[in-house]
Amino acid sequence: MDLASRLADIDARIADAARSAGRDATAITRIVVTKFHPVGLIRDLHGLGVRDVGENRLQELAEKVDAAHDLPGLRWHFIGQAQTNKVRLLAAAAARVPLTIHSIDRPKLVDALDRALGADGGPHAASPIDSLLQINLTDDPGRGGIAPADLERLVEQTARTSTLRVRGVMGVAPLDEPPAAAFDRLARYSERVRAVVPDATWISAGMTGDYAEAIVAGATHLRIGSAITGPRPERD
Repeated sequence: MDLASRLADIDARIADAARSAGRDATAITRIVVTKFHPVGLIRDLHGLGVRDVGENRLQELAEKVDAAHDLPGLRWHFIGQAQTNKVRLLAAAAARVPLTIHSIDRPKLVDALDRALGADGGPHAASPIDSLLQINLTDDPGRGGIAPADLERLVEQTARTSTLRVRGVMGVAPLDEPPAAAFDRLARYSERVRAVVPDATWISAGMTGDYAEAIVAGATHLRIGSAITGPRPERD
């Protein structure tokens, strides 16, 4: 299938999964992950009506924001791990385009982002950046995401900033268990976040192989890559 057909097919599948779960598909944001793909693909997607795109790498995000900043209505989502010494790339992107950060996962990152975004009256103090707290859904402390035991502290710290707005949670299902079980846990963690920030209702969960299970668990944002874009180009 070509790009338009793949996009239409996934959207139809999302709509079917939403109906089966008793949900309104229009309340679910489908993010097309364009990792390693050229900016030309983003332009093609925009022409097909796509308005939400996601990137995993800070440098690639910065380059693509610069190259595609003229596309009206395009919203960017950073879904990868952020190094604290590179958060100025995120701040620079957020100054140019609508941006959501899906991977807030540790106190040092909150502090670094708060400084970079302008905690002392900078441009994002009045208009904070939509942010999601990534939760580690595995028992491996080396995986990305805050440990569930530390979740409330991270919520409170992030909510105290003037530059980051806590919108909800993000999670990646482990490979060694059914995704439905992991997403059920994520939904419960979402409830804990809402006990601190009541309007933090977003749940970013579900990728190409498990978006149907994520929809059942209440996901509001799906991160779909190769099922829409096709195989990722090789990188040197």
